[in-house]
Amino acid sequence: MKNKNENIDKETILALKDAIELLGGKWKFCILHNLQNYGTMRFKDLQETSQGISPKVLSKELQELEENLLIVRTVNCTKPVTVSYALTEHAVESQPVLKALIDFGLKHRRRVMAK
Repeated sequence: MKNKNENIDKETILALKDAIELLGGKWKFCILHNLQNYGTMRFKDLQETSQGISPKVLSKELQELEENLLIVRTVNCTKPVTVSYALTEHAVESQPVLKALIDFGLKHRRRVMAK
């Protein structure tokens, strides 16, 4: 018979794996951070603020974020047609995680540079 802690540990590990899969990768946090800071953005603006990302990779990352309900894609009836991206309410829940990673990254960078 499994003890209660084994079930909790399995659930915790599965939740962690889900979160890493959902937000993992080189660019997803950067995209979410930019949308948090600048609000609704067009593709070209996202590419410029996500320094170094190729259009192909940005397109793929945006598609995955949209499929996972973290961003909403809006086709604007302009001439020419433009597409914009914004955070969903669900994505706002990821912001404390993003802030914690930024804080850790800044502290780590300072520690390494001071070495």
